[in-house]
Amino acid sequence: MVDAEGHPSRDEMELPVILNALSDPLRYKVIQEFLELPDGTERTCLSFGLGVSKSTLSHHFRVLRESGLVQQINRGNSRKAHLRREDLEERFPGLLELISRNPAPAAGTAKDDADAGAAAPSRSGSDRPGRATGP
Repeated sequence: MVDAEGHPSRDEMELPVILNALSDPLRYKVIQEFLELPDGTERTCLSFGLGVSKSTLSHHFRVLRESGLVQQINRGNSRKAHLRREDLEERFPGLLELISRNPAPAAGTAKDDADAGAAAPSRSGSDRPGRATGP
């Protein structure tokens, strides 16, 4: 059962929900950073330096929390998060290793530039048979 803070139990974690949470590059980056740290490391949301507003940061961490990827704990006047490594390994064996071996491409890479240049075929009137193209 989901607890009062919105953390699902291990059995309630669902792969489609986790994959959706990981589909955002900023959230993926957070999980990758956690994977580089010792198990149990706690960090504040701001410590990731994601360069987004506080409300956007709260949204991203809510998605991570509600998917089951992280657990957030109130520590006095701050809230810290840690990766639910043990729960994730038990529920989805190999997922975290797969994430750690597949870093997200940095913005502005050659792949991103190639994808941006590959425009969809034009659907203007001139390439459709039987359509008038002029005024």
